[in-house]
Amino acid sequence: MAGDGRCEPTDLLPDGPEKAPLAAGTVHSIAELDRLVSSCFACPRLVAWREEVARVKRAAFRDEDYWARPVPGFGPDDAALLLVGLAPAAHGGNRTGRMFTGDHSGDVLFAGLHAVGLATGAHPVSAGDGIEMIGTRLTAPVHCAPPENKPTAEERHRCAPFLSRELELLRPSLKVIMVLGGFGWQALFTVLAEGGWTIPRPRPRFGHGAEITLSHPDGRTVTVLGCYHVSPHNTFTGRLTPLMLENVLSRAKALAGLE
Repeated sequence: MAGDGRCEPTDLLPDGPEKAPLAAGTVHSIAELDRLVSSCFACPRLVAWREEVARVKRAAFRDEDYWARPVPGFGPDDAALLLVGLAPAAHGGNRTGRMFTGDHSGDVLFAGLHAVGLATGAHPVSAGDGIEMIGTRLTAPVHCAPPENKPTAEERHRCAPFLSRELELLRPSLKVIMVLGGFGWQALFTVLAEGGWTIPRPRPRFGHGAEITLSHPDGRTVTVLGCYHVSPHNTFTGRLTPLMLENVLSRAKALAGLE
């Protein structure tokens, strides 16, 4: 970890940083995976955008050094609950180096996590602010901040090996996956299908409060829950209220045995 709590990149790369996702299957720990994610340069459009945002900056953060790299997952390596979002925010995670930190979406999510007892703090401001997750890990199917918060299908596909390996490394402890938004839902089910999980046909549709338990041929089970994303569009319009978020988080917590 860096002195500010952010994850340092790694030299564990096959042929260069643009090939980082190809090395995901070779890492043996969450810590190694986080360092590998932070070293990735696989998507030229996203690399250019994250670095441009860090150069121009937002006026409120003009004196800060932006992380400007892919943002790894955040939380313990034995999490029973995995939260899957969309991608880091340009002036949020791309600035702080920690998922769901430093922007409105992170404020809403952590307020809910803290309210139900899944995080030690409610006001995330930086990677070194001392907040810790409780039995819960945060991740995303795309680890770089995308222009207009819209990753392409190709970018999601390139980043998929990271999520796939994260799920495998969490295998001994993972019981529940809570997905924030339709993009994450689609990405997750694609990765689960490729990982051998039995997916019903037609594929389950995303919806707030959606719940489905999946099985794997090796005997594992995992319950997937859907929740509207904690984006400003959803929270400012009332499509997602704090109570709605806390209700799904509480359900996830109970299913994960984190009571």
